[in-house]
Amino acid sequence: MPSRADRLQPVVDLATEKAEDATRALAVQQRALADAEHQLTDLRRYRNEYAEMPDGIGVSALLNRQQFLQKIDMAIVQQLGEVQRRERALERARQDWTDARGRAKALDSVTTKYREQERKTQDRREQEQADERSQYRRQPRPSTPTDLNE
Repeated sequence: MPSRADRLQPVVDLATEKAEDATRALAVQQRALADAEHQLTDLRRYRNEYAEMPDGIGVSALLNRQQFLQKIDMAIVQQLGEVQRRERALERARQDWTDARGRAKALDSVTTKYREQERKTQDRREQEQADERSQYRRQPRPSTPTDLNE
């Protein structure tokens, strides 16, 4: 009959697998946030570079420049929204990872406790058996009447 720890092991394995999945998902979200932040930085840098360029000669060039800067500003606002969305996704992934890791650690701890209890029970049983064997060997044999005549 399998022990409690052995019966619990598939659950521990599943929890460990989920914790590993959560770790991978966390890494994906961290990369996605870093990429979004990098893109935002690039957009801001590009806007600043474009804004610092010398003005055009005519009114139409000035209007084109203003319109282009507005488009870049809109892209920056959209990218800010993307960064915020990625931050929230990262926080959810971090919470999922924390929860999964906590469950896996708790189950592993319980399994370890069960195995330790089983080991102690087995040690106690073996000690009792050794004591019984030792007692059996030490008991003097009852004397028989033939032994007394000799």
